Amino acid sequence: MLDPKKIEQIARQLHNAMPKGVKEFGDDVEKKLRAVLQSQLSKLDLVNREEFDIQTQVLLRTREKLAAMEQRLNELEARLEEADKKAQQAE
Repeated sequence: MLDPKKIEQIARQLHNAMPKGVKEFGDDVEKKLRAVLQSQLSKLDLVNREEFDIQTQVLLRTREKLAAMEQRLNELEARLEEADKKAQQAE
């Protein structure tokens, strides 16, 4: 989830961007903005940067393993074809 400090910063920026008449409502508007932001952002399926980076590394390792397995499979298939050809020639 997003850092509460970031949500507070966004709420403050929105509050500062409002026209002067609306700003005069003061802290109440900022609190409501913060609550609305928190509510809407919690509905999103977000992960923090650290978890994203970890999952990226896991995906890279998985891709490397898959590439190695594909290479090994290709080698085994080639050896099998070679053995089949030799067996057919021996007949």
